Amino acid sequence: MENAVLVVAAAIVDDLATPGALLAARRSRPEHLVGRWEFPGGKVDAGETPEEALHREIREELGVRVELGREIVGPDAGSWIITDRHVMRLWYARVVDGQPAPLVEHDALRWLSSDDLWDVPWLDGDVRIVEDIQPDLAAGSDASASSAPQDETV
Repeated sequence: MENAVLVVAAAIVDDLATPGALLAARRSRPEHLVGRWEFPGGKVDAGETPEEALHREIREELGVRVELGREIVGPDAGSWIITDRHVMRLWYARVVDGQPAPLVEHDALRWLSSDDLWDVPWLDGDVRIVEDIQPDLAAGSDASASSAPQDETV
């Protein structure tokens, strides 16, 4: 996708080795996205690497520090086309400092297990990513059933 804006996001999970729960964020703006759920993240600024941008965005949006896991490589030249103007790179991540809170673009956060993933209306561009990572969550859900606040809205 030529001239696409690069955005980065985190699939924040309870455990990088055996993820059993995913943290989803509900949009509070702009108006056409209000109430839809997404992976937290944002645009890469000039002079930033995608990883630096992701760490900055997660601090700004959720008030936490994360450890990045593996990149979730997409089918669109390694990334994910999420809108007609945006392409996204996405990494698994785990919170290492702080308690996630909806600070900027969101009004709620929710830990979702593999069984709960479709209980929220995901942004259209994120649906195929959720489909892609659902098997990872299903595989880890038994191993980490008690390590994340399952189905809790923050």
